[in-house]
Amino acid sequence: MQTITIRTLDTIREAAKEFIKQMDDRTVFAFYGNMGAGKTTFIKAICEELGVEDVINSPTFAIINEYRSAESGELIYHFDFYRINKLSEAQDIGTEDYFYSGALCFIEWPEKIEDLLPSDVVNVKIMENNDGSRTVTVE
Repeated sequence: MQTITIRTLDTIREAAKEFIKQMDDRTVFAFYGNMGAGKTTFIKAICEELGVEDVINSPTFAIINEYRSAESGELIYHFDFYRINKLSEAQDIGTEDYFYSGALCFIEWPEKIEDLLPSDVVNVKIMENNDGSRTVTVE
């Protein structure tokens, strides 16, 4: 288990770089955290550090956004399952195909679709601390 601290928004890019170093060859990352904990903001910083030049925002209504790194050409999928009410809704959009595609997958609100997550998913927990900083735990 690894812990990363995001002290302020000014240090989030350094935290993203540290996270990327720990990714190894793993591709599916499930981001857990309360509403407002900073899941989208941290995923945005990670994508920017990976070379994504597109506008990066939460796919709350689209459920999935697709990005491509301008540096490596790597595909990155960003999911937000907050609005999913039934597992079948996630299955209907082919989430498992994305998860097993070998492309990077960053998932917000994974607790809504846990039965669909691959066994090698990396759990990432983001907690807001009393001083406004965030603690990111990678398991």
